[in-house]
Amino acid sequence: MSSPALWARWIVPLPLQSRACVAGDTGTVGGSMLGLPGLRLPPAGFLFLLPFLLLLPAAPAPHRASYKPVIVVHGLFDSSYSFRHLLEYINETHPGTVVTVLDLFDGRESLRPLWEQVQGFREAVAPIMAKAPQGVHLICYSQGGLICRALLSVMDEHNVDSFISLSSPQMGQYGDTDYLKWLFPTSMRSNLYRICYSPWGQEFSICNYWHDPHHDDLYLNASSFLALINGERDHPNATAWRKNFLRVGRLVLIGGPDDGVITPWQSSFFGFYDANETVLEMEEQLVYLRDSFGLKTLLTRGAIVRCPMAEISHTAWHSNRTLYETCIEPWLS
Repeated sequence: MSSPALWARWIVPLPLQSRACVAGDTGTVGGSMLGLPGLRLPPAGFLFLLPFLLLLPAAPAPHRASYKPVIVVHGLFDSSYSFRHLLEYINETHPGTVVTVLDLFDGRESLRPLWEQVQGFREAVAPIMAKAPQGVHLICYSQGGLICRALLSVMDEHNVDSFISLSSPQMGQYGDTDYLKWLFPTSMRSNLYRICYSPWGQEFSICNYWHDPHHDDLYLNASSFLALINGERDHPNATAWRKNFLRVGRLVLIGGPDDGVITPWQSSFFGFYDANETVLEMEEQLVYLRDSFGLKTLLTRGAIVRCPMAEISHTAWHSNRTLYETCIEPWLS
């Protein structure tokens, strides 16, 4: 919904004569009548024209540029309701912004294979982009950040200005979380690869980005999602996907050490474990060094913003006002 146009009517000032009051001047209101010596009535000719001047069309006030539409993609086991606070913040700071929180693959449906979800979200965002020739912003939370990165890869004509990745495991996940314990109660992170790197396991979204640093060969061969969008495995669309991804205006990466879910938390910034579980930062990752999907190119052109924030748990990223004002609001042009 665009902000309503504001209109202002031209106000024509009544002329005031600066010369002193002259006796017998019929256009002068004497001080004896109003106590305002020197104030003159407008000339008779002006009074005759005044009704016509008031009928002139209203002139528009100086136009304030409208904000680009914002599309929000939720994470694992989430729904659009989780983003009510974020929606409130955007409406307060950027009134009139069209914000769409996509209500797809909610709850347990978010466990569906990620490529299936990418197709569903693609069908939802394409019409929004088509109606916004000036571009759109994406705010994508947790698992949704991977869905959005895949969208940027497969959509040839996307017009995303800012892609805001909100605590998303961009380089994968390798940690025992409550989600995993609920889904695979008999498995630990050390042996979950046996499930996730099987055809059956790849039917679960979590396994699509499970990244076991101790079984890198299995990951590269079995991962049907993350290894592809990272350009870690050859495929016929790799060049086109890289070109598409580089259409993005800006990549904003948000995460922090107290997240409690994303493991390692540096995955939100494209950092990840090596085989000794030592975290290597983005610039040390092979996908960066090889520029396999455009990460190094983005950084070189100054299009990557990193915004780490401490003392925010995973489920609080989209409701924390300070985080919004510091890391999100500045990029919603």
